[in-house]
Amino acid sequence: MQVAGGAALVGARLRAARLAQRRTVAEVAAASGLTKGFLSRLERDRATASVAALVRLCTTLDLAVGSLFEPAPAGEVVRAGHYPPIAFGGHGLRESLLTPAGERRLAAIVSEVEPGGGSGGEPYALAADVEFALVLAGEVELRFAAPGGQGAAGPAEDVVVLRTGDAFTFDPARPRSFRAAGDVPARVLWVVSPALSEPAHRGA
Repeated sequence: MQVAGGAALVGARLRAARLAQRRTVAEVAAASGLTKGFLSRLERDRATASVAALVRLCTTLDLAVGSLFEPAPAGEVVRAGHYPPIAFGGHGLRESLLTPAGERRLAAIVSEVEPGGGSGGEPYALAADVEFALVLAGEVELRFAAPGGQGAAGPAEDVVVLRTGDAFTFDPARPRSFRAAGDVPARVLWVVSPALSEPAHRGA
């Protein structure tokens, strides 16, 4: 059985879902039992797929089959007041994910940090390419472990203090910790690219 009509929408939907998950055509094709060439043509609306093939693709991409035939949205909205909470470790803070759960190209997280609260004393690192921080309110101190060390306090540590409105781009693979340095709560937007496949634990 072939799926006729709406082919352009199906191809665009499949491609958008694959790109959001940072997966290659070859990876998705192999996981769904299709050839790379066929999937490439399907995404470019130069082929039609059987129902069975579309079901396998939707399973691979974690998509609802019915979503393939809905009007393509301009993007995904996460409404204010409905940010999904996440448990990323640390103490004296609440964190929420601002980007859709299926988005793998980047992750945006907002942290609400009580005075003195933060990631904990043990430095942590993330398996990502780049990280960005924007302090929306308050003051945050990031303490980077000395290169080659275990993060023990000492003159070789790098300490960066960010105040309201300050932005900072850095290497997420370098171990660090953070805390709200002032006497008022801090609010921080973190953007990590690519998104982490699994949440990292920051310690206590």
